[in-house]
Amino acid sequence: MDPRAAHTRAQLHRAVLELAAERELDDISITQLVTRAGVNRSSFYQHFSGREELLASALETAEEEAGRVRVAVHIPGSGQVPPALVRFLTHFAEHAAVYRRALGPEGSSLVAARVRARTVELVREGIELTRVRRSGLPLDIEAAGTAGALLGVIEAWLRRDPLPGPETAAEWMWRILIGAGTPEDGSDEAQGPPNGS
Repeated sequence: MDPRAAHTRAQLHRAVLELAAERELDDISITQLVTRAGVNRSSFYQHFSGREELLASALETAEEEAGRVRVAVHIPGSGQVPPALVRFLTHFAEHAAVYRRALGPEGSSLVAARVRARTVELVREGIELTRVRRSGLPLDIEAAGTAGALLGVIEAWLRRDPLPGPETAAEWMWRILIGAGTPEDGSDEAQGPPNGS
């Protein structure tokens, strides 16, 4: 990509992530975006068709910069949470306010669809990488089902107030991935109830 175009995209990505952390995407105007980014309106439309596409692109780029992770599923006997999974969830924690809005009931269907598609892709890569299949299901079905469970964990985790750290969320996610049960000591309750209630 041309360096000037890359700079423009980076400025727009920064602007939308800042603004989307402050307010709903529908409350952000193109004028506010280009003003915050320090670019002109025509530059915006050279790169993006609208705010949703910009936000989806910004989150994808931030995730890639944080380091993509193959979600290695169904590893028998593995009790250790992979550090890469913590890094993956650290990205969500760093942009928690944006993801809460984008994935919420009034959020962006485009952003949610692209997050879902990326998660399915990562899970599928993990299944193929480990070459261990326990479900007997077609690969695309297993990947979609596992990704749905992981997204459920992410969404429920992001709704907690105060937000537990990514290490805690990674532990919850890893237990689901390896099929481990809930500890009987009730230690997960120590992280606080959802929504601070």
